[in-house]
Amino acid sequence: MSNLKNKVIITAAVTGAWPKKENNPNVPLTPQEIADDVYQCWQAGAAVAHLHMRDDEGNGTMSADKFRETVQTIKTKYPDCDIVLNLTTSGDLHATEETRQLHLKELKPEMASYDCGSMNWMNSGLFLNPPKFLEDLGTLMQELNIKPEIEAFDPGMIANAAYYLKKGVLKAPLHFQMCMGCANGIPGSVKNLVFMKETMDTLCPGSTWSAFGVGHSAMEIMYATIALGGHLRVGMEDNVMYAKGVLAKSNRQFVERARRCVEEYGKEVATPAEAREILGLK
Repeated sequence: MSNLKNKVIITAAVTGAWPKKENNPNVPLTPQEIADDVYQCWQAGAAVAHLHMRDDEGNGTMSADKFRETVQTIKTKYPDCDIVLNLTTSGDLHATEETRQLHLKELKPEMASYDCGSMNWMNSGLFLNPPKFLEDLGTLMQELNIKPEIEAFDPGMIANAAYYLKKGVLKAPLHFQMCMGCANGIPGSVKNLVFMKETMDTLCPGSTWSAFGVGHSAMEIMYATIALGGHLRVGMEDNVMYAKGVLAKSNRQFVERARRCVEEYGKEVATPAEAREILGLK
């Protein structure tokens, strides 16, 4: 692992459950658009693709059919693309606990999201991840050899992960995604990111981690994450603006900027094979 300490994993979160074409016409929504974007991001240096699906009206969905079509399109249209696929388990606030797991049972991705707690979402609804669901999801991921990406929107979710680790629902070493600047989550700032990392180091030592900042906190969190030794997530799930008043042209544009930042700092972008070694994927 020592030769990988200078490597930074870039995750491309290309779609999310919220932005639509009216927010940015370049947001990929269909399985074909998402597959094409994933390939472009892989070419630019992304080692992981975090995938959400949309229904035919462009709304977030946990449709196993959409996940299957997208994954198959990536693998058949771009057979040289060895990017790690990380499938969401929280793409629709109205999905049942069962439908949030069906695609995992069928597709068995290398990674999937594990949102380690409940919260108010965007001041408009409830994002529910009750204890039984988290226990069932963690157990399923262990059975299927899927690496959980623990989404932490506040320090309490890190504490939850430590509890489930102790209980055996999760298995060390853990991998966290620090979600900074989301409405009703911890605000995005260097001070708060340091606090989140220190909380993780105390409660779940030996964990790997990544981070992103929503909106105006994006660049601050990116720079701080590189300096603190973390990995990066970028993409239109978190930001449709490339800069103030400037719409992003593509997800690849975000990946290319992240790569420049990593390399200017003196680090190197991890390949998918290196990301698999860092994350302990089998």
